[in-house]
Amino acid sequence: MTRWLIAVLLIVPSITLAQGYTEADGSVRVAPIKMPYSGARNVPELSGGPDYLEDGGVVQLIEELGATVKDIPTVALSAEEESEYGEWNRLGLANAHLGDYVAENEREGYLSVGLLSNCSSVSGVLGGLQRSGPTRRPLKVGLVFIDAHGDINTPETTLSGMLGGMPVAVAAGMCLRNLRLTSGLDVALPTQYIVMGAVRDTDPLEQELIDRTQIEHITVDDIRNQSENIREQMDRLSQMVDKIYVHIDMDVLDPDEVAGHPLTVPNGPTSTELAGALRVMFRYEKASALGIASTPWGERDQGGESRQAAYNLIRGAIQGVKER
Repeated sequence: MTRWLIAVLLIVPSITLAQGYTEADGSVRVAPIKMPYSGARNVPELSGGPDYLEDGGVVQLIEELGATVKDIPTVALSAEEESEYGEWNRLGLANAHLGDYVAENEREGYLSVGLLSNCSSVSGVLGGLQRSGPTRRPLKVGLVFIDAHGDINTPETTLSGMLGGMPVAVAAGMCLRNLRLTSGLDVALPTQYIVMGAVRDTDPLEQELIDRTQIEHITVDDIRNQSENIREQMDRLSQMVDKIYVHIDMDVLDPDEVAGHPLTVPNGPTSTELAGALRVMFRYEKASALGIASTPWGERDQGGESRQAAYNLIRGAIQGVKER
């Protein structure tokens, strides 16, 4: 009995801390991570987004919300890893490093906020959460994927050939197994662990694939109105998984806020509307990481609207954590 009680005392604080993200005074612990690797050359205009968000004052934004901010690391490959063949393989290696940061943050009780060049880092964040538990047993992880596009294409269904259109399929074990495993996501996600948000532009064969899955959906109207469906989906995921990753591609937003994004789609929510939905999602204890991908920068965001939109989303998530 004594040994059993000691084991419980050693394990329980780790679990509680990882799901709390708050100091004794109620301030939130936040750990941004910059991920510059994209695995693709056909959208290089988005690769500077992580630096752009940091340089614009993301740390000050988080601190103004009463949060403690961990130093921001940048995912980097060693010289030996940089010499590895294939850009996709190097992406997988970088994703594994990203996951190491996420797992470390989770164990230390910090909410990870990924500042990501594009959506191909999904498997890295999920892998980090999957291996963040108190034992070697992989945790069950869920994904709320908020994007104008489904990004669940496979090499057989894609029209564009873009790797950036495949990250959900990779995470779900539908294709590119080596990329998933190299990224550190050892156990692929069952499709019932996935919720798509505001998806409204899919390839024909991609849509057929979605229709054959158990993926659930949150619509643009759900986000605009903060409908009960958001809570229902978070409740459903929370009952099935240990951790939930909320990932956002900035092209999901109203094109007025991301005019420099090359893949905008009409009729998206505003950043204020989406921030309100994130505030609801991150009130849930199992919402464990936020990712902001493909933020227009430099000449593509001369007025700073896209950067401010990204900051609005980060603010909404942190406010949700504070309200737990």
